[in-house]
Amino acid sequence: MSVWDELVGQSAVVDVLAGAVAEPAAMTHAWLLTGPPGSGRSNAARAFAAALQCEQGGCGACASCLSVMRGTHPDVTVVATEKVTIAIDEVRGLISDAARAPSAGRWRIILIEDADRMLERTTNVLLKAIEEPVPRTVWLLCAPSPQDVMVTIRSRCRKVSLRIPPVDDVAALLVSRDGIDPETASIAARAAQSHVGLARRYARDPEARERRNSVLRLAASIRGVSDAVIAAGKLVEVAQEEAASASAERDANELASLMRTLGIESGTNVPPALRSQIKQLEDEQKRRATRHQRDVLDQAMLDLLSLYRDVLMIQLRTQSELVNAEQEEYVMQVASVTTPVHTLAKLDAISTARKRLAGNVSPLLAVEAMMVALRPTAH
Repeated sequence: MSVWDELVGQSAVVDVLAGAVAEPAAMTHAWLLTGPPGSGRSNAARAFAAALQCEQGGCGACASCLSVMRGTHPDVTVVATEKVTIAIDEVRGLISDAARAPSAGRWRIILIEDADRMLERTTNVLLKAIEEPVPRTVWLLCAPSPQDVMVTIRSRCRKVSLRIPPVDDVAALLVSRDGIDPETASIAARAAQSHVGLARRYARDPEARERRNSVLRLAASIRGVSDAVIAAGKLVEVAQEEAASASAERDANELASLMRTLGIESGTNVPPALRSQIKQLEDEQKRRATRHQRDVLDQAMLDLLSLYRDVLMIQLRTQSELVNAEQEEYVMQVASVTTPVHTLAKLDAISTARKRLAGNVSPLLAVEAMMVALRPTAH
């Protein structure tokens, strides 16, 4: 057992990171770990942080390894933002943390899981700290690609690229780690397109699999513009409900905790002098809900991309394995009523919608435009 065990299909990355832990000459103060969603870049960064703190280079069983992996190590600060962007004040706080010597471990480690969510002015604040490193401090930045991070930052980091792991490796992990039966594990791994966390969710939650299937069935339900608008409204509504459901209990607990800290009894009026702190928490919770809603919609778009990818494979008569192999009959049905040219146009429409969503276009407008483009087209 070691901290590297769950990095599926990333042997080359493990060699680089484990090598830096073992050989001081290979170590540097700033790292940029990149890879597509689901490749495990955040897991790799956490495993690296654990290995750096471990006297045995990442045994996975000692107090240092366990506390890092659980997020409780005093010398490892993790920023895993659930908001649209990372605030400049958060980064200033990280720079203050980075300036302190480690208190219990071998290194002071700052891990930013979503470095691509920093605005340019926020990144500029971080730049000086990385340009002038403090001894025994390590910065670990994660992003989808090097291009998602400002060139001034990435030029000062050692870059490590992760790849999408093979489906069979992800399925094997679900079987060995979670006790999932091989058939369900294989279906979940393909549906998640090798995203380990998502595959685990699909394997363990039948409702999650059904929600995904309902998104795929949208392709056959759209007959005209009115159907497209209705389908878009339903999809956005589901995303809003899921975001609210996921955060309702947490939001309530955070508010109750803040009220207790401020000495405000439940059910009483908030004094005017303290209202700004309550408002700040509410604003952060709204931003988190917005991020979650956009993530749900983006995943739905990825599911639709997988469907039309399969449709195109069938239309072109390739031998590639289908992502949605368990729904081959449905995929064949969709493929029979259109052409490869029209399928490519639908793939482009979904990709455009994802870009619009990432660019803060109104989710409803972005999804409506996409759904209209998914209408049946004449041969």
